Amino acid sequence: MAGGWAQDGAVNEQIEASINDELARLKAQKRPVGESLTHCAECEEPIPEKRRKAIPGVKLCIECQQERDGAHKARGGINRRGSKDSQLK
Repeated sequence: MAGGWAQDGAVNEQIEASINDELARLKAQKRPVGESLTHCAECEEPIPEKRRKAIPGVKLCIECQQERDGAHKARGGINRRGSKDSQLK
């Protein structure tokens, strides 16, 4: 049951759209290719064998990868599809 201006199933559609957007963003990210390095390309620390098997082509240790991932958080924090303004179109 929808209330107000929303149609039946509108909330589920918004949730599915948000999930699909995030999946598309993750699929578009560049993944490592080639053979994994045994030592980190930045700090020269050994990369554990389990990490090399889990992510083929890995070049960084976990710590360096986390630092690099933390530096690229420039995404907006507003879910436009879930905001009230987007429902008033």
